[in-house]
Amino acid sequence: MAGLDHSFDIIVVGAGPVGLSFAASLAQSKLKVAIVEGQCLEKLANPAFDGREIALTNASIRILRGLGAWDVIPASAKSPLQGARVLNGSSPFALRFDPPRAAKEPLGVLVPNFRIREALFKITRLQDRAQLLCGHSVVDAASSRQGAAITLSDGRLLTTRLLVAADSRLSATRKLLGVSADINRLGDSMLICRVRHERVHHQIAVEWFDHGQTMAMLPLMEGVSSLLLTLRSNEADELHALDDDLFLMELMRRCRGHLGKLTLASNRHIYPLVTTWAHKFWAPSAALIGDAAIGMHPVTAHGFNIGLGGQKHLAQSILTARRDHRDIADPDMLSRYQSWLRISAAPLYHATNILVGLYSAEHPAARFARHAGLRLAQHLPLVRHGISAMLRR
Repeated sequence: MAGLDHSFDIIVVGAGPVGLSFAASLAQSKLKVAIVEGQCLEKLANPAFDGREIALTNASIRILRGLGAWDVIPASAKSPLQGARVLNGSSPFALRFDPPRAAKEPLGVLVPNFRIREALFKITRLQDRAQLLCGHSVVDAASSRQGAAITLSDGRLLTTRLLVAADSRLSATRKLLGVSADINRLGDSMLICRVRHERVHHQIAVEWFDHGQTMAMLPLMEGVSSLLLTLRSNEADELHALDDDLFLMELMRRCRGHLGKLTLASNRHIYPLVTTWAHKFWAPSAALIGDAAIGMHPVTAHGFNIGLGGQKHLAQSILTARRDHRDIADPDMLSRYQSWLRISAAPLYHATNILVGLYSAEHPAARFARHAGLRLAQHLPLVRHGISAMLRR
């Protein structure tokens, strides 16, 4: 790997999956790239299981395959998603999403988040093109048309032609650059664990909007699902604090027997829910990708796919500019990236927020509206097939 330097063509802040994907997407260029990450090298190389399962669309799988990361992920960690069902309250009716009969691919593939991170880190290290600066946070950042500079927690000053923030939906880099964002702390938390269960899941995911809770059951290996329970944060904290026996009793009560008898197959994880939408996705000599740009509600399981597609679009724009001997921080190019991302993500982002509002409301009119909405969608093939196509793309 290249020796330590203080001047780069591109600095990426954040070594999550989108930041690592972006660095890997630039590996075939001769650009000098640095990745700044607060975690130590050991945690990046061997990320811990965090409970999260990512529903990858076929487009995202193609991106990961093109980077070489898909084949690094163990086959045992890939769970095909053959369909999805949406339930409302105690109604036995389910809105169904299935691949077309002639489709050769599933709706998507579920992969543990930590396996994606692990694979992308390995690829980035194998490519040996990006310099990793681990164990350091960014304490100051500034950008202008001439370039950008950041100050690390150890006092080092780094300069770059293009600074790319990929450091979470509460991005400190975004704030340091003066880019504001809509940040919605929902007051809910998602409690996640893997469970073994009696009933067969047939590789079908279930999203169940019940009164006072939302539950998702994501099919993994045979007899095992990832169970995601969304509650008010105080209620989720209380449930998370129970011992294993009481926790399982409460889960089975809340599941109403959908999966039969449950046993724990992993430890438990809890995540407060926050959505974000940056008011701009670029600044002079700077750009935002992944959750630093858009932090989606997890109910549609599409946030990672948007981030992965966004980094690819920005990377391709940079590589094209480089090939044509143009500025890799050209404002017009960054503005086009912003327009593309807004057009691609805004409909799903706003529709998801409306959906969450409707399905978390408890007044009688909302309950009737969501039940009627599911019934209507089932009888409108264009709606159902359109959503299925979006999930596969």
